[in-house]
Amino acid sequence: MSATRLLVLGIVRGYGRAHGYRVGNDLLSWGADEWANVKWGSIYHALRSLTQGGFLLDHDDVAGRTDYELTERGEAEFLRLLRDAVRRPQPRPDFLGAALAMLPSLRRDEAIRLLRERLAALEAARDKARAQVDALVDPPHVRELFGLWEHNAAGGAEWTRGLIERLEAGAYPMAGEPGSPGKPGSWPDLQFPPRE
Repeated sequence: MSATRLLVLGIVRGYGRAHGYRVGNDLLSWGADEWANVKWGSIYHALRSLTQGGFLLDHDDVAGRTDYELTERGEAEFLRLLRDAVRRPQPRPDFLGAALAMLPSLRRDEAIRLLRERLAALEAARDKARAQVDALVDPPHVRELFGLWEHNAAGGAEWTRGLIERLEAGAYPMAGEPGSPGKPGSWPDLQFPPRE
């Protein structure tokens, strides 16, 4: 899975229609170049490949500028990538970062359900790493590796539990709720100042 792909689809979805510069400007303003390794070249590559794959439509209504719009296939792909990024822990943090940036695109109950799946996977990884630490005889320094895995999974589980609690308490407007930025085409209202 590509965090860039998820983010590009999510931003185009959020605006309803967006040009490459707007997509890139938003991602870079979020610091995605640092936490998801998103670069201008990867953004334009994603826009081209998503268009070729039928996930985006391109429009050349303005000379020298291509606008992009999500197709039905693109909506399905966006939601598939988002759900997978929320439910499945990955070694790299960029997938989760991308999912958190797009989290309001999910309904509250679905986000909580997917986060519970994530929590169960993290707790299983923590327990497995603990068992590996306890069982290891040789070489003894490898315990540090298993200890790191245990610590990372335990920290991820604790954070996930907290997010579930915050969502259950009503934090953040989610899809279908008043004020949610998760509705396709709803982002123009969120712009301050315009980034054209």
